[in-house]
Amino acid sequence: MTQNTTTKPLGNLNIFSLKGVQMKTFHITWLTFFFCFFAWFGMAPLMKIAREQLHLTKDQVGNIQIASVSATIIARLLIGRLIDKFGPKLIYTWLLVLCAIPVLLIGTSHSYTSFLLFRLAIGVIGASFVITQFHTSIMFASNIKGTANATAGGFGNAGGGAANLFMPLIASGITALGFCSTEDSWRYAMIFPGVMLLICAFLYHRYTLDSPQGDFKDLKDESIKSTKNTFLIAAKDYRTWILTIAYAACFGVEITVDNFAPIFFTDSFGATIAIAGMVAGIFGWINIFARPLGGIVADKIGKTWGFDGKTLLLALLLLVEGVGLIWFAKSGNIGMAIFMMFVFGLSLKMANGATYSLVPFINPLAVGSVAGIVGAGGNIGAMLIAFMFKAKASHASKNVIENGLNVQKDLIDYTSAFTLLGFIILGIGVAVFIFRTVMAQKTSQIEDLVLTPGK
Repeated sequence: MTQNTTTKPLGNLNIFSLKGVQMKTFHITWLTFFFCFFAWFGMAPLMKIAREQLHLTKDQVGNIQIASVSATIIARLLIGRLIDKFGPKLIYTWLLVLCAIPVLLIGTSHSYTSFLLFRLAIGVIGASFVITQFHTSIMFASNIKGTANATAGGFGNAGGGAANLFMPLIASGITALGFCSTEDSWRYAMIFPGVMLLICAFLYHRYTLDSPQGDFKDLKDESIKSTKNTFLIAAKDYRTWILTIAYAACFGVEITVDNFAPIFFTDSFGATIAIAGMVAGIFGWINIFARPLGGIVADKIGKTWGFDGKTLLLALLLLVEGVGLIWFAKSGNIGMAIFMMFVFGLSLKMANGATYSLVPFINPLAVGSVAGIVGAGGNIGAMLIAFMFKAKASHASKNVIENGLNVQKDLIDYTSAFTLLGFIILGIGVAVFIFRTVMAQKTSQIEDLVLTPGK
């Protein structure tokens, strides 16, 4: 009897296929995730314009960056439990609709307080990552989960790079067409990602299912959906917290670079907003191949060395990331800075993929909650790093030529902050390397159940 692949998790990933609900869901979820990240970081490359128009101080900019990643922490923890119970389709649809509101309305801000609150609200869209990882985990078989998760995550995370690249162009285009002044261009540019979130909400609700077998509300199989308190199950497992710290050290840094790199390149190297956005965009676009590569390598290592081998890979990637960050901060010129950003970005994004190749195997009945806790760890890391950047940033004034006039500009230097961050990541990489031997004992039973094909 031929297996009905339409109701089973897929054992392979053909990214050029749209056949079956699994592949349709895969493509819709990464595309939706892409625009979520695009909306989340849409303001990052335009912060220089908004900062000058709203007369924001260095501390206020720091608070805004902290706010942009803080709300995601609670949202990810909550979303993980909700999708375990109600399924990803319903939760994702509502998340997209609700988060489109602050994205569309941030352009109405005329004060530091209102701008801060809108950035805080927009940050909730970061919870989309948890749903994406859950949905790909449930649609694909054990041998390919890491690759599927990393590929969907990588394609989606590229939205952050796309925002850095395209949002300045969108703002410039709106100004060139005469719709607004350069000073107000950031306000109108944010309408685009808001509209895209609403379009994605329609696509997600119309064309996806919660699982290969159907929507959760129609299922009785408890191995697909769970009525247990999956959050407690995930929280009681120490491996969840080790992965949470590791994810803070890779994804937390990714969010930091998405937020701070444009300012770092404009203020430290004198780059224009367009050039800084383009350069910072390189970092985001690395996701297209680097995060999938991390998942693919982790899956291959897992076939031979299991969970322990995957954890060793994660530790090594974090060590390379730490060294690259320190070199990036100390580069001294924009050419070397771009090169080192590529180096540490490659290892960082591979570490993202390697981390979520481990997540589905912590507990098969609590995938959503484990993904939510680990994902929240990335944002906790980003929030703590943002506090550190606020404290370590130095303020300076510099005379520059702008439109033929000599103008004094207030600049922010994040060199010391990036350097310290590099050493912190090195320490976490060493810690993960040490703890992997402890984790190996508990994972042996999980490996027998889900990592070994045919069992």
